[in-house]
Amino acid sequence: MNLRIGMGFDVHELEKGKAFYLGGIELKNAPHGAVGHSDADVLIHAICDALLGAANMRDIGFHFSNTDSKWRGADSKIFLREVVTMLSAKGWFIGNVDCTICLEAPKVNPHIPEMQSVLAPLLKVDVDCVSIKATTNEKLGYVGREEGVCAYAVALIYKSGFPVELKFKH
Repeated sequence: MNLRIGMGFDVHELEKGKAFYLGGIELKNAPHGAVGHSDADVLIHAICDALLGAANMRDIGFHFSNTDSKWRGADSKIFLREVVTMLSAKGWFIGNVDCTICLEAPKVNPHIPEMQSVLAPLLKVDVDCVSIKATTNEKLGYVGREEGVCAYAVALIYKSGFPVELKFKH
């Protein structure tokens, strides 16, 4: 099959006083930051898992273990760049990604254009192929209590020859 879809999810605990990286940028107005082995960029981690899953190449933890000191404090853009290289080596191209961030504060919407402009070149796609949405959790659960942040991502990948015109019988 030359067309595949993958889904990714990631979650990180939030802690006051930490820098908050999301979608490849630092949100300077954040009251807290994500806790993790790397920079804990939950959005990039979900995108990596969606891409790896679509290509049947395991998950981000398999390739960038949180027990490997090499990745301590690492910029997650490195992971995304490497994942795109791994897919490319197997002949895969990225069609688009569609993501949702669940977070109570800070407001993410003002930062989405900058995130898209950072992520698109890493994914080797146009900016309009990087959809990022944000929502709160309506004060429910760990997201609602501002104890954590999570992100979902879906990715479409394809091999040479796609996209092709699909013909449907009416």
